[in-house]
Amino acid sequence: MDCSNGRVHDDSRPTEEINRRTSKLDQIRDCGIDPFGGPYEVTSTAEAIRTNCDDMTGEQVSIAGRIMAFRSHGKSAFADIRDRTGRVQIYARKDLLGDEDYRRFTELLDIGDIIGVTGKVFRTKKGEPTIEVDKWVILCKALRPLPEKWHGLTDIDLRYRQRYVDLIVNPDVADVFIKRSRIISFIRRYLDQHGYLEVETPVLQTIAGGANARPFITHHNALDIDVYLRIAVELYLKRLLVGGLERVYEIGKNFRNEGISTRHNPEFTMLEVYQAYGDYESMMELAEDLIYKCAMEVIGTPNISYDGHEIDFTPPWPRLRIWDAIERWAGIRYGELNDDEDAKVVADKLGFKMDRPPTKANVINKLLDEKVEPNLIQPTFLLDYPVEISPLAKRIPETPNLTYRFELFVAGKEIGNAFSELNDPLDQRERFLQQAREKAMGDDEAHVFDEDFILALEYGMPPAGGLGIGIDRLVMLLTGATSIRDVILFPMMRPKQ
Repeated sequence: MDCSNGRVHDDSRPTEEINRRTSKLDQIRDCGIDPFGGPYEVTSTAEAIRTNCDDMTGEQVSIAGRIMAFRSHGKSAFADIRDRTGRVQIYARKDLLGDEDYRRFTELLDIGDIIGVTGKVFRTKKGEPTIEVDKWVILCKALRPLPEKWHGLTDIDLRYRQRYVDLIVNPDVADVFIKRSRIISFIRRYLDQHGYLEVETPVLQTIAGGANARPFITHHNALDIDVYLRIAVELYLKRLLVGGLERVYEIGKNFRNEGISTRHNPEFTMLEVYQAYGDYESMMELAEDLIYKCAMEVIGTPNISYDGHEIDFTPPWPRLRIWDAIERWAGIRYGELNDDEDAKVVADKLGFKMDRPPTKANVINKLLDEKVEPNLIQPTFLLDYPVEISPLAKRIPETPNLTYRFELFVAGKEIGNAFSELNDPLDQRERFLQQAREKAMGDDEAHVFDEDFILALEYGMPPAGGLGIGIDRLVMLLTGATSIRDVILFPMMRPKQ
């Protein structure tokens, strides 16, 4: 038998299989054995034994892991044990273990149980690396069966709810999260080596700033005030630039009270980097180099196949000005969208169904979302965003209604966002006031006014470049996942009734 002899169940009602396993639990205890044992010394791994079997032949090893397959042949039995590195076969013989110990091995163990085994390494006649068991101990009796090999945990909703089972029975899932860990580890090493200082900023904030998004609200009882889960870390990191910490970054959770989709989860992970005396050109160079080298480190190549596309991360990446892209794919020229009145005309012309007021800012965002972004397959920097949708970016002097801002797109998805950071406190105040007017018009995602941030800018912030990269979306690209839920261990789910 392989994987289990019963289906996974999504409730706590007793089943025949659970009752059978519970009976075995009682038998184990009747033998004076703890079915939920203590520490166990591990001297090797499944991967090491499989890779170095010939060199290890005859060597005594101890491993621990979960039983994933079991095959009994009368006076001998085989089982597959899986640890964090993979699977390895074990072989038990009645004449080596003795009658009673062998009986317990074959009759009291089930697929899914966690055991420790000690024995010598050898290769079977069929060439399979194997451990001949001379001692074994049960470390945890599993009371629920794993899903069947061919009819198992395929329900997507159930896989996300029971990620612990998903990780057991789907090795590819575990590989995604191993790669995720390696991606984050590489990013930290890269930035540390380039002189950036990792910092931590508040998750609970009295003003939810740094992005246009709807926050989660909670209450602090001692101060008797409402506070917000942060929607971004930008404004706190820029305060640190004011304080003289010239290169800083943070990898952390942000929270936005928005819908759930294949690209959005209310809780997500962001990297934000700020470099004094840089600009958005510096951030383009940083993004190219960081992501290219991350791909080389984690998957060994700059070329990936993603969602039907062949993508090459080799720098340099194309740069495309935003109005050139809008004219190319939406047929709207730069001079056709000057104000909110023009925006209503454009929205009607293109048949947009607006879920926010049809302001110039919101219609531009709609143009990008529906007409431009799906066409940006290869890594592409979309440059020079209108000031109306870039309240924290520095204006371009020659065209002051545009800003030094880019967004990075790959496979039609936004991966990064960057500015030449606005450090003029007077201009920043006016931008915040405009955002306040938009909020008063009904745009509940408009940026809030942050007086303390203005105060910080008045002390003087050096010219700087800032970059944000969505870690979850980067992991999606480098692992081939098409849903953000596949790269978040425990994504947000609607509670079961």
